[in-house]
Amino acid sequence: MYGKQTERAIAAMSRLAEVWDGGVTRLSSADIAENRGLPGPMVAKLLTALSQHGLVRGSPGPTGGYCLARPPSEIVLQEVWNIFERTDTSPACPFGGGICGVGDPCALHDRLVQMNESVRSMLASTSFQIFLDAVREGRKPAPRDAVPAEARRSYRASKPRSTSH
Repeated sequence: MYGKQTERAIAAMSRLAEVWDGGVTRLSSADIAENRGLPGPMVAKLLTALSQHGLVRGSPGPTGGYCLARPPSEIVLQEVWNIFERTDTSPACPFGGGICGVGDPCALHDRLVQMNESVRSMLASTSFQIFLDAVREGRKPAPRDAVPAEARRSYRASKPRSTSH
């Protein structure tokens, strides 16, 4: 779907969306990093890039910090994806060994196309308002040291990767 940099940028933006009050409340990169459990220097770099692309506004000084440049309802996840990800333009099929679109499609072709279209649609249609709405409904991320009472489906891998080969 997307890489760590995009994931962390979305996490930083989601934190700014959670506190959105028209841009009055500003958070430092350190505040965002602490809240999201992310490396501080990485968050600072991400916020700089997001600012350069007009998604956040930063102001220096002791009362400064970052806020979203527009209301969260007007910023979609796709805008963050566009900054940090590159579309793979290679014509090579990564699974069938040939050129995608020439000859018979590989066994995964239709499923990969469907998955790609679903992800693109979700990124294009999901605004950061979803995070503000969640906070207003009383939902918040679990603490980093939380232990689940029972297993729940995750969008991540269901099992840790094996380190043995």
